Amino acid sequence: MAQYFEIHPESPQLRLIHRAVDIIRKGGVIVYPTETSYAIACHLGDKQALDKIRRIRQLDDKHNFTLVCKDLAQVSTFTKIGNDAYRLIKSLSPGAFTFILEATREVPRRLQHPKKKTVGIRIPDHPVAQLLVQELGEPLFSTTLLLPGEDEGMTDPYEIKSKLDNELDLIIDAGIIDFEQTTIIEFSAEGVEIIRQGKGLAPMLG
Repeated sequence: MAQYFEIHPESPQLRLIHRAVDIIRKGGVIVYPTETSYAIACHLGDKQALDKIRRIRQLDDKHNFTLVCKDLAQVSTFTKIGNDAYRLIKSLSPGAFTFILEATREVPRRLQHPKKKTVGIRIPDHPVAQLLVQELGEPLFSTTLLLPGEDEGMTDPYEIKSKLDNELDLIIDAGIIDFEQTTIIEFSAEGVEIIRQGKGLAPMLG
């Protein structure tokens, strides 16, 4: 049975954030809020927790996973980020964007795209998500909480609890979050491309 923390979406209680971080460090799988949806996450280096997330979402090894980072300094440790990419990400973060970049050796191979050797990164604009990665001190391995066969992510923490109580270690309730997709921007040798338009707006790439 999952633990259930009600955390204020604008003024998160630090003591509950610390308890959540402790659960993550001990190999727990958590559900937490971002500005676009609830997401499911675990510690970056925990293969068992990663496998559990794959099972819950029924994902194959071609799925692009995301590292949720606290800032650009952290992003530059885990991805090969050039000056142009750095400036663009800085101008759009924190926000509702996922950026696809070439991964460095700091990213476990099982988290990289098998052919492109890329990884998604995200600097979220939600106080709870920001505080989680800040207190954890390293990126969260994360993906949208989208159940098999569903087109939209789950919005209600009580519904998440009713469906996934036995699969998760922690559910963070920060209220109802209407599902929206992030905008995905990919950086490659060919240039910069918006490969999915979502909530985030990047008029400079119009």
